[in-house]
Amino acid sequence: MAKKPGSKPSKLSVYLYIPNIIGYTRVILNCYAFHVCFTNKILFSILYFFSFVCDAVDGWAARKFNQVSTFGAVLDMVTDRISTACLLVVLSQVYKPGLVFLFLLALDIASHWLQMYSTFLMGKTSHKDVKDSTNWLFKLYYGNRMFMAYCCVSCEVLYLILFYLSENHTEKLMDVLATNLQKISILSFLIAASLVGCTIKQLTNVIQLKTAADACVLYDIDKKHKQ
Repeated sequence: MAKKPGSKPSKLSVYLYIPNIIGYTRVILNCYAFHVCFTNKILFSILYFFSFVCDAVDGWAARKFNQVSTFGAVLDMVTDRISTACLLVVLSQVYKPGLVFLFLLALDIASHWLQMYSTFLMGKTSHKDVKDSTNWLFKLYYGNRMFMAYCCVSCEVLYLILFYLSENHTEKLMDVLATNLQKISILSFLIAASLVGCTIKQLTNVIQLKTAADACVLYDIDKKHKQ
């Protein structure tokens, strides 16, 4: 029976939106990828990066088929954060100092969680709506899809390269970076290019954390002022 124009979609139909199915596929790919990460680095890298690429595909599918949903947006962000967090935890176990990767993990989760929370407090529909921000880098990051894609891809590529280069659990991070950057090769170029993009993304995360925290504080001040 055909659905009447303007009728409300069922709960199940939203769960089965094409972009959401892509999201479930990403979760499965990541689960299996981390299952084999220490036994098959190549397969892990392929599965992990394919899951990352699907992140762009589900956004395109949501717009293409008019299936944008809050659940899909949350699923997308949670999958991104958890997959990156798991990879950072793995890197913290194979490199010294491992605290560097745990710090990046905490910064990534805290900045995005605060950004999402402040977005709802301010009545915005998307955490990427930063048009009222006064920071040029923050506005450039969320306002330019290509720039944002470069930074995000750089982070994931750098993390994957570092994991692939790890041979034991006692290697020093700076030694591995310095050794490979001194070589003239495609790998050294990839490391250099991704290191720049990753650094920009971490700076953006710091700005995002501070901006979102300020928004929460201002919300409290306005709330008390109205009482």
